[in-house]
Amino acid sequence: MVLLVVDTQNLIMNNDLYEFQTLVYRIRTLIDKARNNNIEVIYVRHDDGIGQKLTKGTLGYEIYEEFQPMSDERIFDKNVNSAFKGTRLLDYLHEKGEDTIIIVGLQTDYCIDATVKCGFEHGFKMIVPANTNSTVDNSYMSAESSYKYYNEFMWNGRYAECISFEKTLELFSFSFHPSYIIN
Repeated sequence: MVLLVVDTQNLIMNNDLYEFQTLVYRIRTLIDKARNNNIEVIYVRHDDGIGQKLTKGTLGYEIYEEFQPMSDERIFDKNVNSAFKGTRLLDYLHEKGEDTIIIVGLQTDYCIDATVKCGFEHGFKMIVPANTNSTVDNSYMSAESSYKYYNEFMWNGRYAECISFEKTLELFSFSFHPSYIIN
């Protein structure tokens, strides 16, 4: 089991996100709990390319201050929505024999959605803790509607197990496979 922290970068971690304060608290708590229980924390950053605001070398590109990786934690950089495409993340997880990914971060309707579905397609058990992903309003849905659509309708039981924050904390406390707890 690994904790995958996706796109929690300075430029897009802000109060425009749905339930921002809850998001920050819960991701921070999960990172701390994972580290304290020897569960690997892996980070993913998005790079929109040269000339864009979200690009390597800018302050906005860096991981949000409250979620800073430790020196021995892996960071994979991507330039598409899926954390698996062109990043070596898939190879790394296979080399380590991982089969379960707990995913948190941004944005629900973009990179989290793509990564959940791609992770499922690659055979991983995808776990999405409540209120640990978020997004902003778009032309079609409010941030809250997007969050609920993906977490409560689209992913749960199809591509992932969407579980409570408290149940996720319990997963980190057990040394056996999470399938014993979920369901």
